[in-house]
Amino acid sequence: MKFCFFALGCKVNRFESEALAQLAQARGHEIVQHDADVCIINSCTVTASSDHKNIRAIHKLRRENPQAILAVCGCMAQMEPDKLRETGEVDVICGTADRAAVLDLCERRALGEPEEDTARFRVQPREFEPLPPGVPLGRTRALLKVQDGCDNYCTYCIIPYARGHIRSLPVQTAVQQAEQLARDGVHEIVLTGIEISSYGRDLGGDTDLVTLIAAACRAVPQVRVRLSSLEPRTPDARFCEVLSGISNLMPHFHLSLQSGCDSVLRRMKRRYTTAQFLENVEHLRAAFPDCSITTDLITGFPGETEAEFEQTLDFVRACRFADMHVFPYSPRPGTIAAGLPGQLSSACKQARANAVKEIAAELRQQYLEGFVGRRLTVLWEHVDKQGLWCGHAPYHFIVKTADTRCRKNEYRDAEIISVQGESLCARLIDDQGDHIEGC
Repeated sequence: MKFCFFALGCKVNRFESEALAQLAQARGHEIVQHDADVCIINSCTVTASSDHKNIRAIHKLRRENPQAILAVCGCMAQMEPDKLRETGEVDVICGTADRAAVLDLCERRALGEPEEDTARFRVQPREFEPLPPGVPLGRTRALLKVQDGCDNYCTYCIIPYARGHIRSLPVQTAVQQAEQLARDGVHEIVLTGIEISSYGRDLGGDTDLVTLIAAACRAVPQVRVRLSSLEPRTPDARFCEVLSGISNLMPHFHLSLQSGCDSVLRRMKRRYTTAQFLENVEHLRAAFPDCSITTDLITGFPGETEAEFEQTLDFVRACRFADMHVFPYSPRPGTIAAGLPGQLSSACKQARANAVKEIAAELRQQYLEGFVGRRLTVLWEHVDKQGLWCGHAPYHFIVKTADTRCRKNEYRDAEIISVQGESLCARLIDDQGDHIEGC
């Protein structure tokens, strides 16, 4: 059969969809973008608006593939199966307890067996579900899922209920998968999970995220290793001391702040203070000079006063983030925060988000301007709609050049000559250090 996969939400969903595509191919199925016999949506449910996006995707895929078997797996399937059934367009519902089961259910459905779903089962796995790291043809970078689940139970978040308790991929298995990705020609691996800072707590002994990062970097010294989002308590003095000398660990650290006010953080049930956050930011900057520190921030959390919001603005300026993802608070039914007093208007939440975004843009511009005139090694990846080659420097941002001598999946040194929006413009440098061409 012809299968198509559609991932919504986080990097973990993208990894899982790529892994499912690889498993489907191993069973003899064809992976397509259009005219599919089976469409599988890996859903997100982090906010109420995420659920709306899932429903829109269902309607779109059903219109485009009217005769196909349409399956929904993932977090919304686990938490809101009845909403999916109410659409009248979903044939198979599969939760998060056994990802590979969605293929079995679709194959049985194709044979005429009755509708079946696994979302009615509570997420109770205590061991990590192994999935192959899927690498789409031509991809220069790959995701490697090393952890699942979350035990933090922040008051605004439903994910611990959708994903269950923390589970970790054993270090040896993670290293083997990284080595396989390197053999497949991948030049950059992103270690990802639902809450990778909790990595190893279920494995026993002294195994933790630092152990994993060091082992993965040693195993594939020719490959860049990058980290997905970290809990702000993670990059402490030990983290920085152990990892600072590893040359293939990329100096980009995404720390999810959520609020720059301690009283709001307590209502969110975040497990750190702004002082602890700033201390770890300073640890990172001392250990990884010029590192990219990026963050997420929620504006208009229930009860957030104007004074609390002003504290957040001041703290954002103090942290000097390289980039920020800013979201107005969206109440998620089933969470504690959705029932808290002091719910703010949509207009207020959006206005505060806009104010933070203005500061974020200024900080990003300042950070990027610091690279003008510098020489960076770029992994070139693709040509954009303007005909410019695009690639990743060790930091978080995209570098672009008009030089046509770039090659996909190739490292090439470049001198940064200007800032263009959220990207950097560069000209290549040949082996003798001469400039070749700019943007």
